[in-house]
Amino acid sequence: MVTGDITFHTRKWVRPEDLNANGTLFGGSLLRWIDEEAAIYAIVQLGNGNAVTKYMSEINFVSSAQQGDLIEMGLTATEFGRTSLTMRAEVRNMFTRQSILTIEKIVFVNLGPGGLPAPHGYTEITYDRDRVPHEHLRHVEEPSPVHEVS
Repeated sequence: MVTGDITFHTRKWVRPEDLNANGTLFGGSLLRWIDEEAAIYAIVQLGNGNAVTKYMSEINFVSSAQQGDLIEMGLTATEFGRTSLTMRAEVRNMFTRQSILTIEKIVFVNLGPGGLPAPHGYTEITYDRDRVPHEHLRHVEEPSPVHEVS
């Protein structure tokens, strides 16, 4: 993965509750953080708080972090589908600069009323906040499972 096109926006401090039995960063904690960051990124890019994770490709852990380390997570949009946004992610240790993990493909689907996939109308990355919803979104009533990505 080329890191030059990923902007690192989110940083986390590895704390005792984030550790596994080996005393290193628990993969489940890291994946939770990535999914949350990807959801926020999708909301900004699609202008809709009703976007859901559809797919994550192979996750390649190449190193870890220890208690007290600072890690940074970066995402970039790689493709806009009719109802979807595909991005890739990298996480690295700020102290060692080593890559911890890469995910080449994370797909989010834009949902409309009723929880069904809906066209979002975007084709390019935004670096502004112009697409951020202007009010807190309410829970969508009985969302349907997503079956296909366009």
